[in-house]
Amino acid sequence: MAGRGPAPKDPTKRRRRNGADPDTVIITDDEVRGPELPEGVLGADKEGTPYVWHPMTQLWWKTWRESPQASTFTATDWSFLMDTALMHHSMWDKGQWTLAAEVRLRAAKFGATPEDRARLKLKVDDPVPARQAPVQSPQNVSDINSRRARLTG
Repeated sequence: MAGRGPAPKDPTKRRRRNGADPDTVIITDDEVRGPELPEGVLGADKEGTPYVWHPMTQLWWKTWRESPQASTFTATDWSFLMDTALMHHSMWDKGQWTLAAEVRLRAAKFGATPEDRARLKLKVDDPVPARQAPVQSPQNVSDINSRRARLTG
């Protein structure tokens, strides 16, 4: 009959034989890595006093140095992030918000957001999972048999 088409293929048989690449697991170790922000890069005022990095850029850089991804960064990665830090500084210090898109794209290459890490197949794992607090404290729980006795009389 016209319009019905061929029978559907078996979904259990895959056409492609290659499987999905495994995630790279990075463990949080609370170690600070990478260089500090260099002094004198931003120039100096008329009196010769060097400009300092914007506080938001200092916080941004500290976050990258303490991030689990930093354990995988090479010298070229830190150099690329340094260029990005200059853009980040201009964005905050001079209000050049047109740089925000470029800063976001550059930070995404290193897995800045959960979506970026999923695309890069990076999984950040905490070596010591936080202990989950009980919903109800044990001293407030009564014995089930005493409850049954009260209900049945």
